[in-house]
Amino acid sequence: MELIELVIIIAMAGLLSIFAQYMGLLTFDGAAASLAIGLVIGIFGSFEWLLILIIFTALGFAATVVGITKKKRKGLQEGTRGERMYKNVVAVGIVPCIFAVLSYFSGDEHHMLISVAFISSLAVAAADTVASEIGVRDKRVWMITTFKRTEPGVNGGISVTGTFMAAAASFVTVAIGWYITGLEFDMLFFVPAAAGIIGCFADSILGAAIEDKGYISKYTNNAITAMIGSVFAMVVYILCF
Repeated sequence: MELIELVIIIAMAGLLSIFAQYMGLLTFDGAAASLAIGLVIGIFGSFEWLLILIIFTALGFAATVVGITKKKRKGLQEGTRGERMYKNVVAVGIVPCIFAVLSYFSGDEHHMLISVAFISSLAVAAADTVASEIGVRDKRVWMITTFKRTEPGVNGGISVTGTFMAAAASFVTVAIGWYITGLEFDMLFFVPAAAGIIGCFADSILGAAIEDKGYISKYTNNAITAMIGSVFAMVVYILCF
């Protein structure tokens, strides 16, 4: 990696973290975690991967801001005003970081496979974030494990609005990743897009089945389901492509 590229990566990751904290979207420790994850993905992955991460983050922040007043009124926001701390950031960023490091040490041999996994992990995070932030505004919510009506914001609750927006977020995230990395828009595109939706549903299932019982935290749930989506995409890629 050339020095100028390293400087750009540090500057972009730093500016994102500073801006997010200034806007009240991240706490100080959340901004520090964001910087660390950005550097790992930019240095071990690529500048393109960091750019995808930044755009994904911006979309997530936008979803957080939408309807924040109503969410605060009902107590459905993150933190006190929608801000996220380091646990939120690490939960979402740890899996993409793993694939960035794997990409660095595996070379070109498995680059496509790991790229698909990396984009899939962000697709899961995007789908889950949008489903949570926008889906809570839908009053018609069903528990994913029983399909009985429940309240907005509960673990395992799904809605038509949340599901539709999660699918849209997954497809948009993958489209951005595909475009930035210069991949051909063929049938492979639908694999990480589907992985994002599957990971989002897995998050709801684990939330209802074991998170609610205290066996795992929501942060662990986020990391596990991101890996579930990525592994799904990798298996499909190996078997079908």
